[in-house]
Amino acid sequence: MPVTDIITDHENLTMTVIADLAAPVERVWAAYSDPEQLGRFWGPPSWPATFTSWNHEVGGRATYTMHGPRGEKASGYWEFLAIDQPHRFEVLDGFADEQGDPNDDLPAMRMEFTFESTPTGTRMRNTSHFASLEALEQIVAMGAVEGTRLAMSQLDAVLQDLRDYAQGKGTRVELLDDTHVRITRLVEGPRELVWRAYTEPELIKRWMLGPDGWEMTECVVGNEPGESFRNSWAPVGDTEGEPFGFEGETLLVDAPRRAVTTERMQGTDGPETLNDLNLYEEDGATLVTVLIEYPDKETRDMILATGMADGMEASYRRLESAVLTV
Repeated sequence: MPVTDIITDHENLTMTVIADLAAPVERVWAAYSDPEQLGRFWGPPSWPATFTSWNHEVGGRATYTMHGPRGEKASGYWEFLAIDQPHRFEVLDGFADEQGDPNDDLPAMRMEFTFESTPTGTRMRNTSHFASLEALEQIVAMGAVEGTRLAMSQLDAVLQDLRDYAQGKGTRVELLDDTHVRITRLVEGPRELVWRAYTEPELIKRWMLGPDGWEMTECVVGNEPGESFRNSWAPVGDTEGEPFGFEGETLLVDAPRRAVTTERMQGTDGPETLNDLNLYEEDGATLVTVLIEYPDKETRDMILATGMADGMEASYRRLESAVLTV
């Protein structure tokens, strides 16, 4: 993760985030000054931000809404106080209602961003200045420290071209914390077709099979919020193993970008995971990102130990060869 330190200073009423980024200052500035790029990492994973207005000049204002995995929304605004491209900018950052108007029930803060060249890229320093100790403690209690770490963990994928970031690296598993795992895989194909491969039963059955020697015996999709899905597999021929399956409920759909579902083994009451699928396309390739939220560390480790990542890699290879090249 790019964050190297987060310092909470109760005496000076500040919280400072320091991150070392493997990209030149100009590239980092571009990520912070383009609302489409900024939205990919401003909110924590599973809370992506959409900037609904952007007036990037001193005195101008930007508004955004973060969308949670269960349909929750949290909105905010920036008022640009200073801009010194590409080394520094300063904003008043506050909470807002869905119309973008300031929510004065929650604390606002002055945020200063600086970007300094280093031998390996850029050091970013983000210092938030609070009006009172109570405001600082309230923001920290709302999870700002861990949320910032998780949000910034997405920045590497923004700063690099997708192929430089992920091509040839297979299915990557990142442990973000005790209950969150991020899985990424670059596939060669447009997002629209990858979305169809995740949502149309006749395409799902071609690739979502895991290791060789298994077949999908049931595929019931749930492509609208509130609908249920059910997938089942069984071994073929001499393959060892017992039939199994997963089922769950679709919570959120933003086609062809995002789908959030719950998932559990068929016929059980849990443990249940929350799976947040995101698709991002660049230059004809699609980065598939699945953020999985587990109920606890023990469940996380148990499921990862089953060889889940290896099965997903076999499926993604099949996706490229059996669906995306047809």
